[in-house]
Amino acid sequence: MQRCLDLAQKGMGNVSPNPMVGAVLVHDNKIIGEGYHQKFGSAHAEVNCLNSVVDKELIPFSTLYVSLEPCSHFGKTPPCANLILENKIKKVVIATTDFSSKVNGKGISLLIENGVEVIEGILKTEAIELNKRFFFAQENKQPYVILKWAQSKDGFISKNNEQIQISSEMTNTLVHQWRHEEDAIWVGFNTANIDNPKLNVRHVIGQNPIRVILDKNLSLPTHLNLFDHSQTTFIYNFKKNENEKLTHFIKIDSENYLSQMLNHLFQQNISSVLIEGGTKLLQEIIDSNLWNEIRLINSPIELKEGVKSPVIHNERLEKSFRIDQDLIQLYKNIKK
Repeated sequence: MQRCLDLAQKGMGNVSPNPMVGAVLVHDNKIIGEGYHQKFGSAHAEVNCLNSVVDKELIPFSTLYVSLEPCSHFGKTPPCANLILENKIKKVVIATTDFSSKVNGKGISLLIENGVEVIEGILKTEAIELNKRFFFAQENKQPYVILKWAQSKDGFISKNNEQIQISSEMTNTLVHQWRHEEDAIWVGFNTANIDNPKLNVRHVIGQNPIRVILDKNLSLPTHLNLFDHSQTTFIYNFKKNENEKLTHFIKIDSENYLSQMLNHLFQQNISSVLIEGGTKLLQEIIDSNLWNEIRLINSPIELKEGVKSPVIHNERLEKSFRIDQDLIQLYKNIKK
């Protein structure tokens, strides 16, 4: 099952809004086939696993291990539960149920009803953690929200109205990897206006996230990189609905606008968003209790003055984590 989870991880950043799934076929305690869901819309893990088997005659006499309950509905691909039955596999070991509305035990029930022995719950905690974005989005109808910022040793996030580099090349590479792993990236008005970020993943190989910005009165200058139509961009505002190539202006109400944005993002099949805003946006998200995870990069640089970092409420500290020395190992892993 651990091999299933390791394989599933390879789909990070490429399969959303689907979950990451890995599958392994075992005959006489030997792996004879394995696969994972590689890209949204393409073959699922079970299909790739069975296709990899050299001696197809062994399939009915083998045990299939899969990190998530096989689907039982027609989507962009046929149901994997049916595929298991067609191949006459008699035993399936599953890490966790897929408790999204389309599956939610239906795949397991179909297998059991047709005489397949099903074992559940092997490395269940690890399997749920792997797909925490998917499960949270399905249960709450809004994306999994990750807040990220870098701060100086003396607790400042930036200089006043001035672009300054707090992080390093190493952290830049790591952050671009994080961007690739999430469906969308959201920055604040001031960050967009002062830093003029591209919000792509140019430091790593991967898919660019959807860019998100709140420009209430549409006052951002159009020469900014956000308006270059190089990748899908959502401009939430209080004035208009309009599409210009890959740039989409989405009108929302002034009341509860943060929740409106998250709800709309979910409706666009976005399961996770990385927020790299300034203190104002980050603090607003924290105060509204709309976040799931915080990634805080601590720099040895001292600024002595500027914009103070957001304040994390004590009751939520256990759900955040700080990255300092661990960055080195994370960076090495990415460069591999």
